[in-house]
Amino acid sequence: MNAKILCLGLTAATLLAACEPMPVEPAPVTPPDDCRASAYQGLVGQQVSVLAAMTFPIGTRQIGPNDAVTSDFRPDRLNIEYGATNRIEKVSCY
Repeated sequence: MNAKILCLGLTAATLLAACEPMPVEPAPVTPPDDCRASAYQGLVGQQVSVLAAMTFPIGTRQIGPNDAVTSDFRPDRLNIEYGATNRIEKVSCY
């Protein structure tokens, strides 16, 4: 009887030792939305001229294709970027 229990114990231990943990996929990283850029995503693709009739939070930057901007990171600052075609390409916080 003891040999039978010992055999079952060794078999169980061997099976458990052979198990590999399943790889854990990282959770998708959602960028912070401190400047509420998600509320302005409807502007993407529109002409930059629509911005003239709108009001934005203090500190919002409208950035053209050749504009120089500071590189300081402020997650609460709204940035609206437009390209050479004068269409809004990106709205984000930085």
